Amino acid sequence: MKKKSKIYLYITIAITAIYIGLLTILYVSESANHNASIQTFGDAFWYSLVTLTTVGYGDLTPVTPLGHAVGIIFLFLAAGIMMTLLGAAVSFITSEGLPLLTLNFQREKNWYYFADYSIESNILAAYIYKEDSNAVIIYGEKKDEQMESPDYPCLFLSISPARIVAQKKGVGTKCKIFFMKENDIGVNSRAIDLHELPVEVYARTTNGKDHLSSNINFFHSYDCCARQYWRSQPLCNHEHTIVIIGFGHYGRCILERAILTNIISFEQHVTYHIFGDAKSFLATHYRLNEMFSINEISATGDSLIFHPDFWEMDHSILERANRIIICPDQESDGWDIFWRLSRYYKIRGHIHLHSNRKAPGVSYFGTNEEIYTPNQIMRTAQNKAAVAINEIFRKSVSYPTLSWEKLDDFHRQSKISAADHLIMKVRILMKDESITELTAYTIEKAYEKYCETRYSEVMLDRYRRLDHLRWLRFYTFYNWSYGPVRDDDAKQHPMLCPYTELTPEQKRERDATWELLGSIVEELRTSEKNLFISL
Repeated sequence: MKKKSKIYLYITIAITAIYIGLLTILYVSESANHNASIQTFGDAFWYSLVTLTTVGYGDLTPVTPLGHAVGIIFLFLAAGIMMTLLGAAVSFITSEGLPLLTLNFQREKNWYYFADYSIESNILAAYIYKEDSNAVIIYGEKKDEQMESPDYPCLFLSISPARIVAQKKGVGTKCKIFFMKENDIGVNSRAIDLHELPVEVYARTTNGKDHLSSNINFFHSYDCCARQYWRSQPLCNHEHTIVIIGFGHYGRCILERAILTNIISFEQHVTYHIFGDAKSFLATHYRLNEMFSINEISATGDSLIFHPDFWEMDHSILERANRIIICPDQESDGWDIFWRLSRYYKIRGHIHLHSNRKAPGVSYFGTNEEIYTPNQIMRTAQNKAAVAINEIFRKSVSYPTLSWEKLDDFHRQSKISAADHLIMKVRILMKDESITELTAYTIEKAYEKYCETRYSEVMLDRYRRLDHLRWLRFYTFYNWSYGPVRDDDAKQHPMLCPYTELTPEQKRERDATWELLGSIVEELRTSEKNLFISL
């Protein structure tokens, strides 16, 4: 960089010296002639300006041969200067100059910077532009000639997030940075370099934490897909046999969310048949046998049956299943399984296919339009509900607890998992399994039902027992065990025990997630725009 600066400096000095030399020659040669109009150095300078800018007033003209020669040089230089100025103007318009100038006039707006342009980025950006009237969409790369123009206004700038922050100059809201390309090392290396910048970062990854620092958040497309699936297709009371075909990234996340979310009764007995290699999963979650019957069907609780063989070999399971979820990581494999099931097997349950291709008569899930939404990626409503649960919990206990900002990733996930279960609670309270989305009406009616029934010791006990079961599943999934005192390092908790062994205060802690309904109702009454509803 220093070497280039020195070269530019030398060139500038050389051009200046030549220019001053020409002016001196013009002045000396013309001032010696009494008939010349150029008599001073200032006259020579004025003549050069008029000539170089091609204005040509004609008030001053050289009369000597040497003066004419200098004039000719200035004329040629003028043509070069005009071409240079024209090129600079074209370059300013076609490169980053004009977009950067445009940004300078929009600092008060909300900036959304996407490091790369992709299908996923385009879908998310379109949603953001639709939901935020003050959105400015910026892509951190130059527009390819083959690239289709998005259906919303946006800027293509091949500049870094640091330069974007410099352009924002701290005006308005923090810029949101998105890294939509998948990263397989657990943390997106491009994202972690931004922890010192005043920005909010959302980076796609396959593993690792959801939250790394105060401003860096990771999202998992497979987990987003699983969340969306169970939110739109919740477990029903009549479903006792569920088959999952394909146990890669998608299948694993779908089973994980089923374990953490599908709790509708402490008397339920649902059997999940999983076809695929589950050795790693079982080795990781080695305490699941404390909450589930593993590889043996239970008549009193939920069971996880893992099949290492081909799914085609278990005809009876497929035929009696209430629901078959087809979710191999390769979409083409999923379609192949779907067509074979439909053609050769007598299926009485519903078949749900993970596919980004839409076809009539097929129940599919996990399209890009369903996954890459602002609420899925930024989790605005979900985190808001989780924060509310934490605050309700803090008020309900007598011992010191941490605020949301001070919680680690695990305990944040605990509250988020409780928020995920909210739709199940609404369905249970309303006794209506047709509810697949939260609306202001359903939440208010569900809370009214909760208020009516919680005065019954029997019903209140049922509500607490149900949420304790959900809580036990979450902690067991992360390999926590019982301990007489809470020890986060040893992953031990005194409440990891049967509900009947809890103290009255510990039982009351289970009210927090039910009371969340009341917080949402209160929010609806005081705010025109509510984020909870998009949970």
